[in-house]
Amino acid sequence: MVKYICELLSIKYPIIQGGMGNISNASLAAAVSNAGGLGTIGCGTMTPGQVEAIVVETKEKTNNNFALNIPINVSPYTDELVNLVLKHDIPVVALSAGNPAPYIPALQKKKVKVIAIVASVKHAQKAEAAGADVLAAEGFEAAGINSNLELTTFTLIPQICKHVKLPVLAAGGIGNGQGVAAALMLGASGVQLGTRLIATKEAPFHPAYKQKLIEAMDNDTCILGRSVGQVRRVLKAPYSEKILDLEKQGLSPMTYREMTSEVHHIYGAMNGDVNKGFMNSGQVAGLIEDIPTVQELLDGMMIDAKKQIENGLAEFSTPFMI
Repeated sequence: MVKYICELLSIKYPIIQGGMGNISNASLAAAVSNAGGLGTIGCGTMTPGQVEAIVVETKEKTNNNFALNIPINVSPYTDELVNLVLKHDIPVVALSAGNPAPYIPALQKKKVKVIAIVASVKHAQKAEAAGADVLAAEGFEAAGINSNLELTTFTLIPQICKHVKLPVLAAGGIGNGQGVAAALMLGASGVQLGTRLIATKEAPFHPAYKQKLIEAMDNDTCILGRSVGQVRRVLKAPYSEKILDLEKQGLSPMTYREMTSEVHHIYGAMNGDVNKGFMNSGQVAGLIEDIPTVQELLDGMMIDAKKQIENGLAEFSTPFMI
């Protein structure tokens, strides 16, 4: 299925970029596409005009395919963004945070490939029935807005692959060749990266954000929003700790939404201000040790994944005791 997913999305490597909301940009999306993956522009809560400007700039920076991620229940402009896809002949759309069914027919009529972001077997089956082309299954290790179900990638991927026939991309906790190899062994046809792409040379985020990722250890992320049923994984920092303290005191859902709005996301990611904003991060942060170019990252991941698989098969062929 790896070859199939690459042919379906017209990419060299079975690696796609996750949507990054309002901090999405043309530089990183184009770099991923130019490196052989599928770059993605996340719409977040941006206006159609803001998204269109990024789309136009991305087209100037790459001749390869890229995708648009539309968070259905987050964006107030979902219909307009779908029209934007059709206007600019964007070949791939990732639909998340809502029911993709109403939007799939119009997109596929124009030969747009639809990736549905899912977090459970039930979600996956519904997306398949609605006509999605690909599923991206996101485990609880992932950065940013997450599923309240708290299913890990290692358990989620094989269960979804067992119950659907569509190709599945694994997301959450993947940032090196070992992760790619593990995802493929679990039945996935490829992977989706988010956090690991933040710490790359082309990613135009604040240096403090990248440095915190490099310094992060295995337990340096935390979950916000459990008390209000709107979970998000971020790096531990003064602002995120403040939200956690307020949750213990009974933070209201409305105040929580205000404190985790894209304004505060930008404060953290773009301004490096950990006192006014947060920095999304998956648990894979503990594995990040350098800041390569996107090309170096993707090439290295695929080379390492192949080695991991070949070495694993060689070990398995050697007699061992159970």
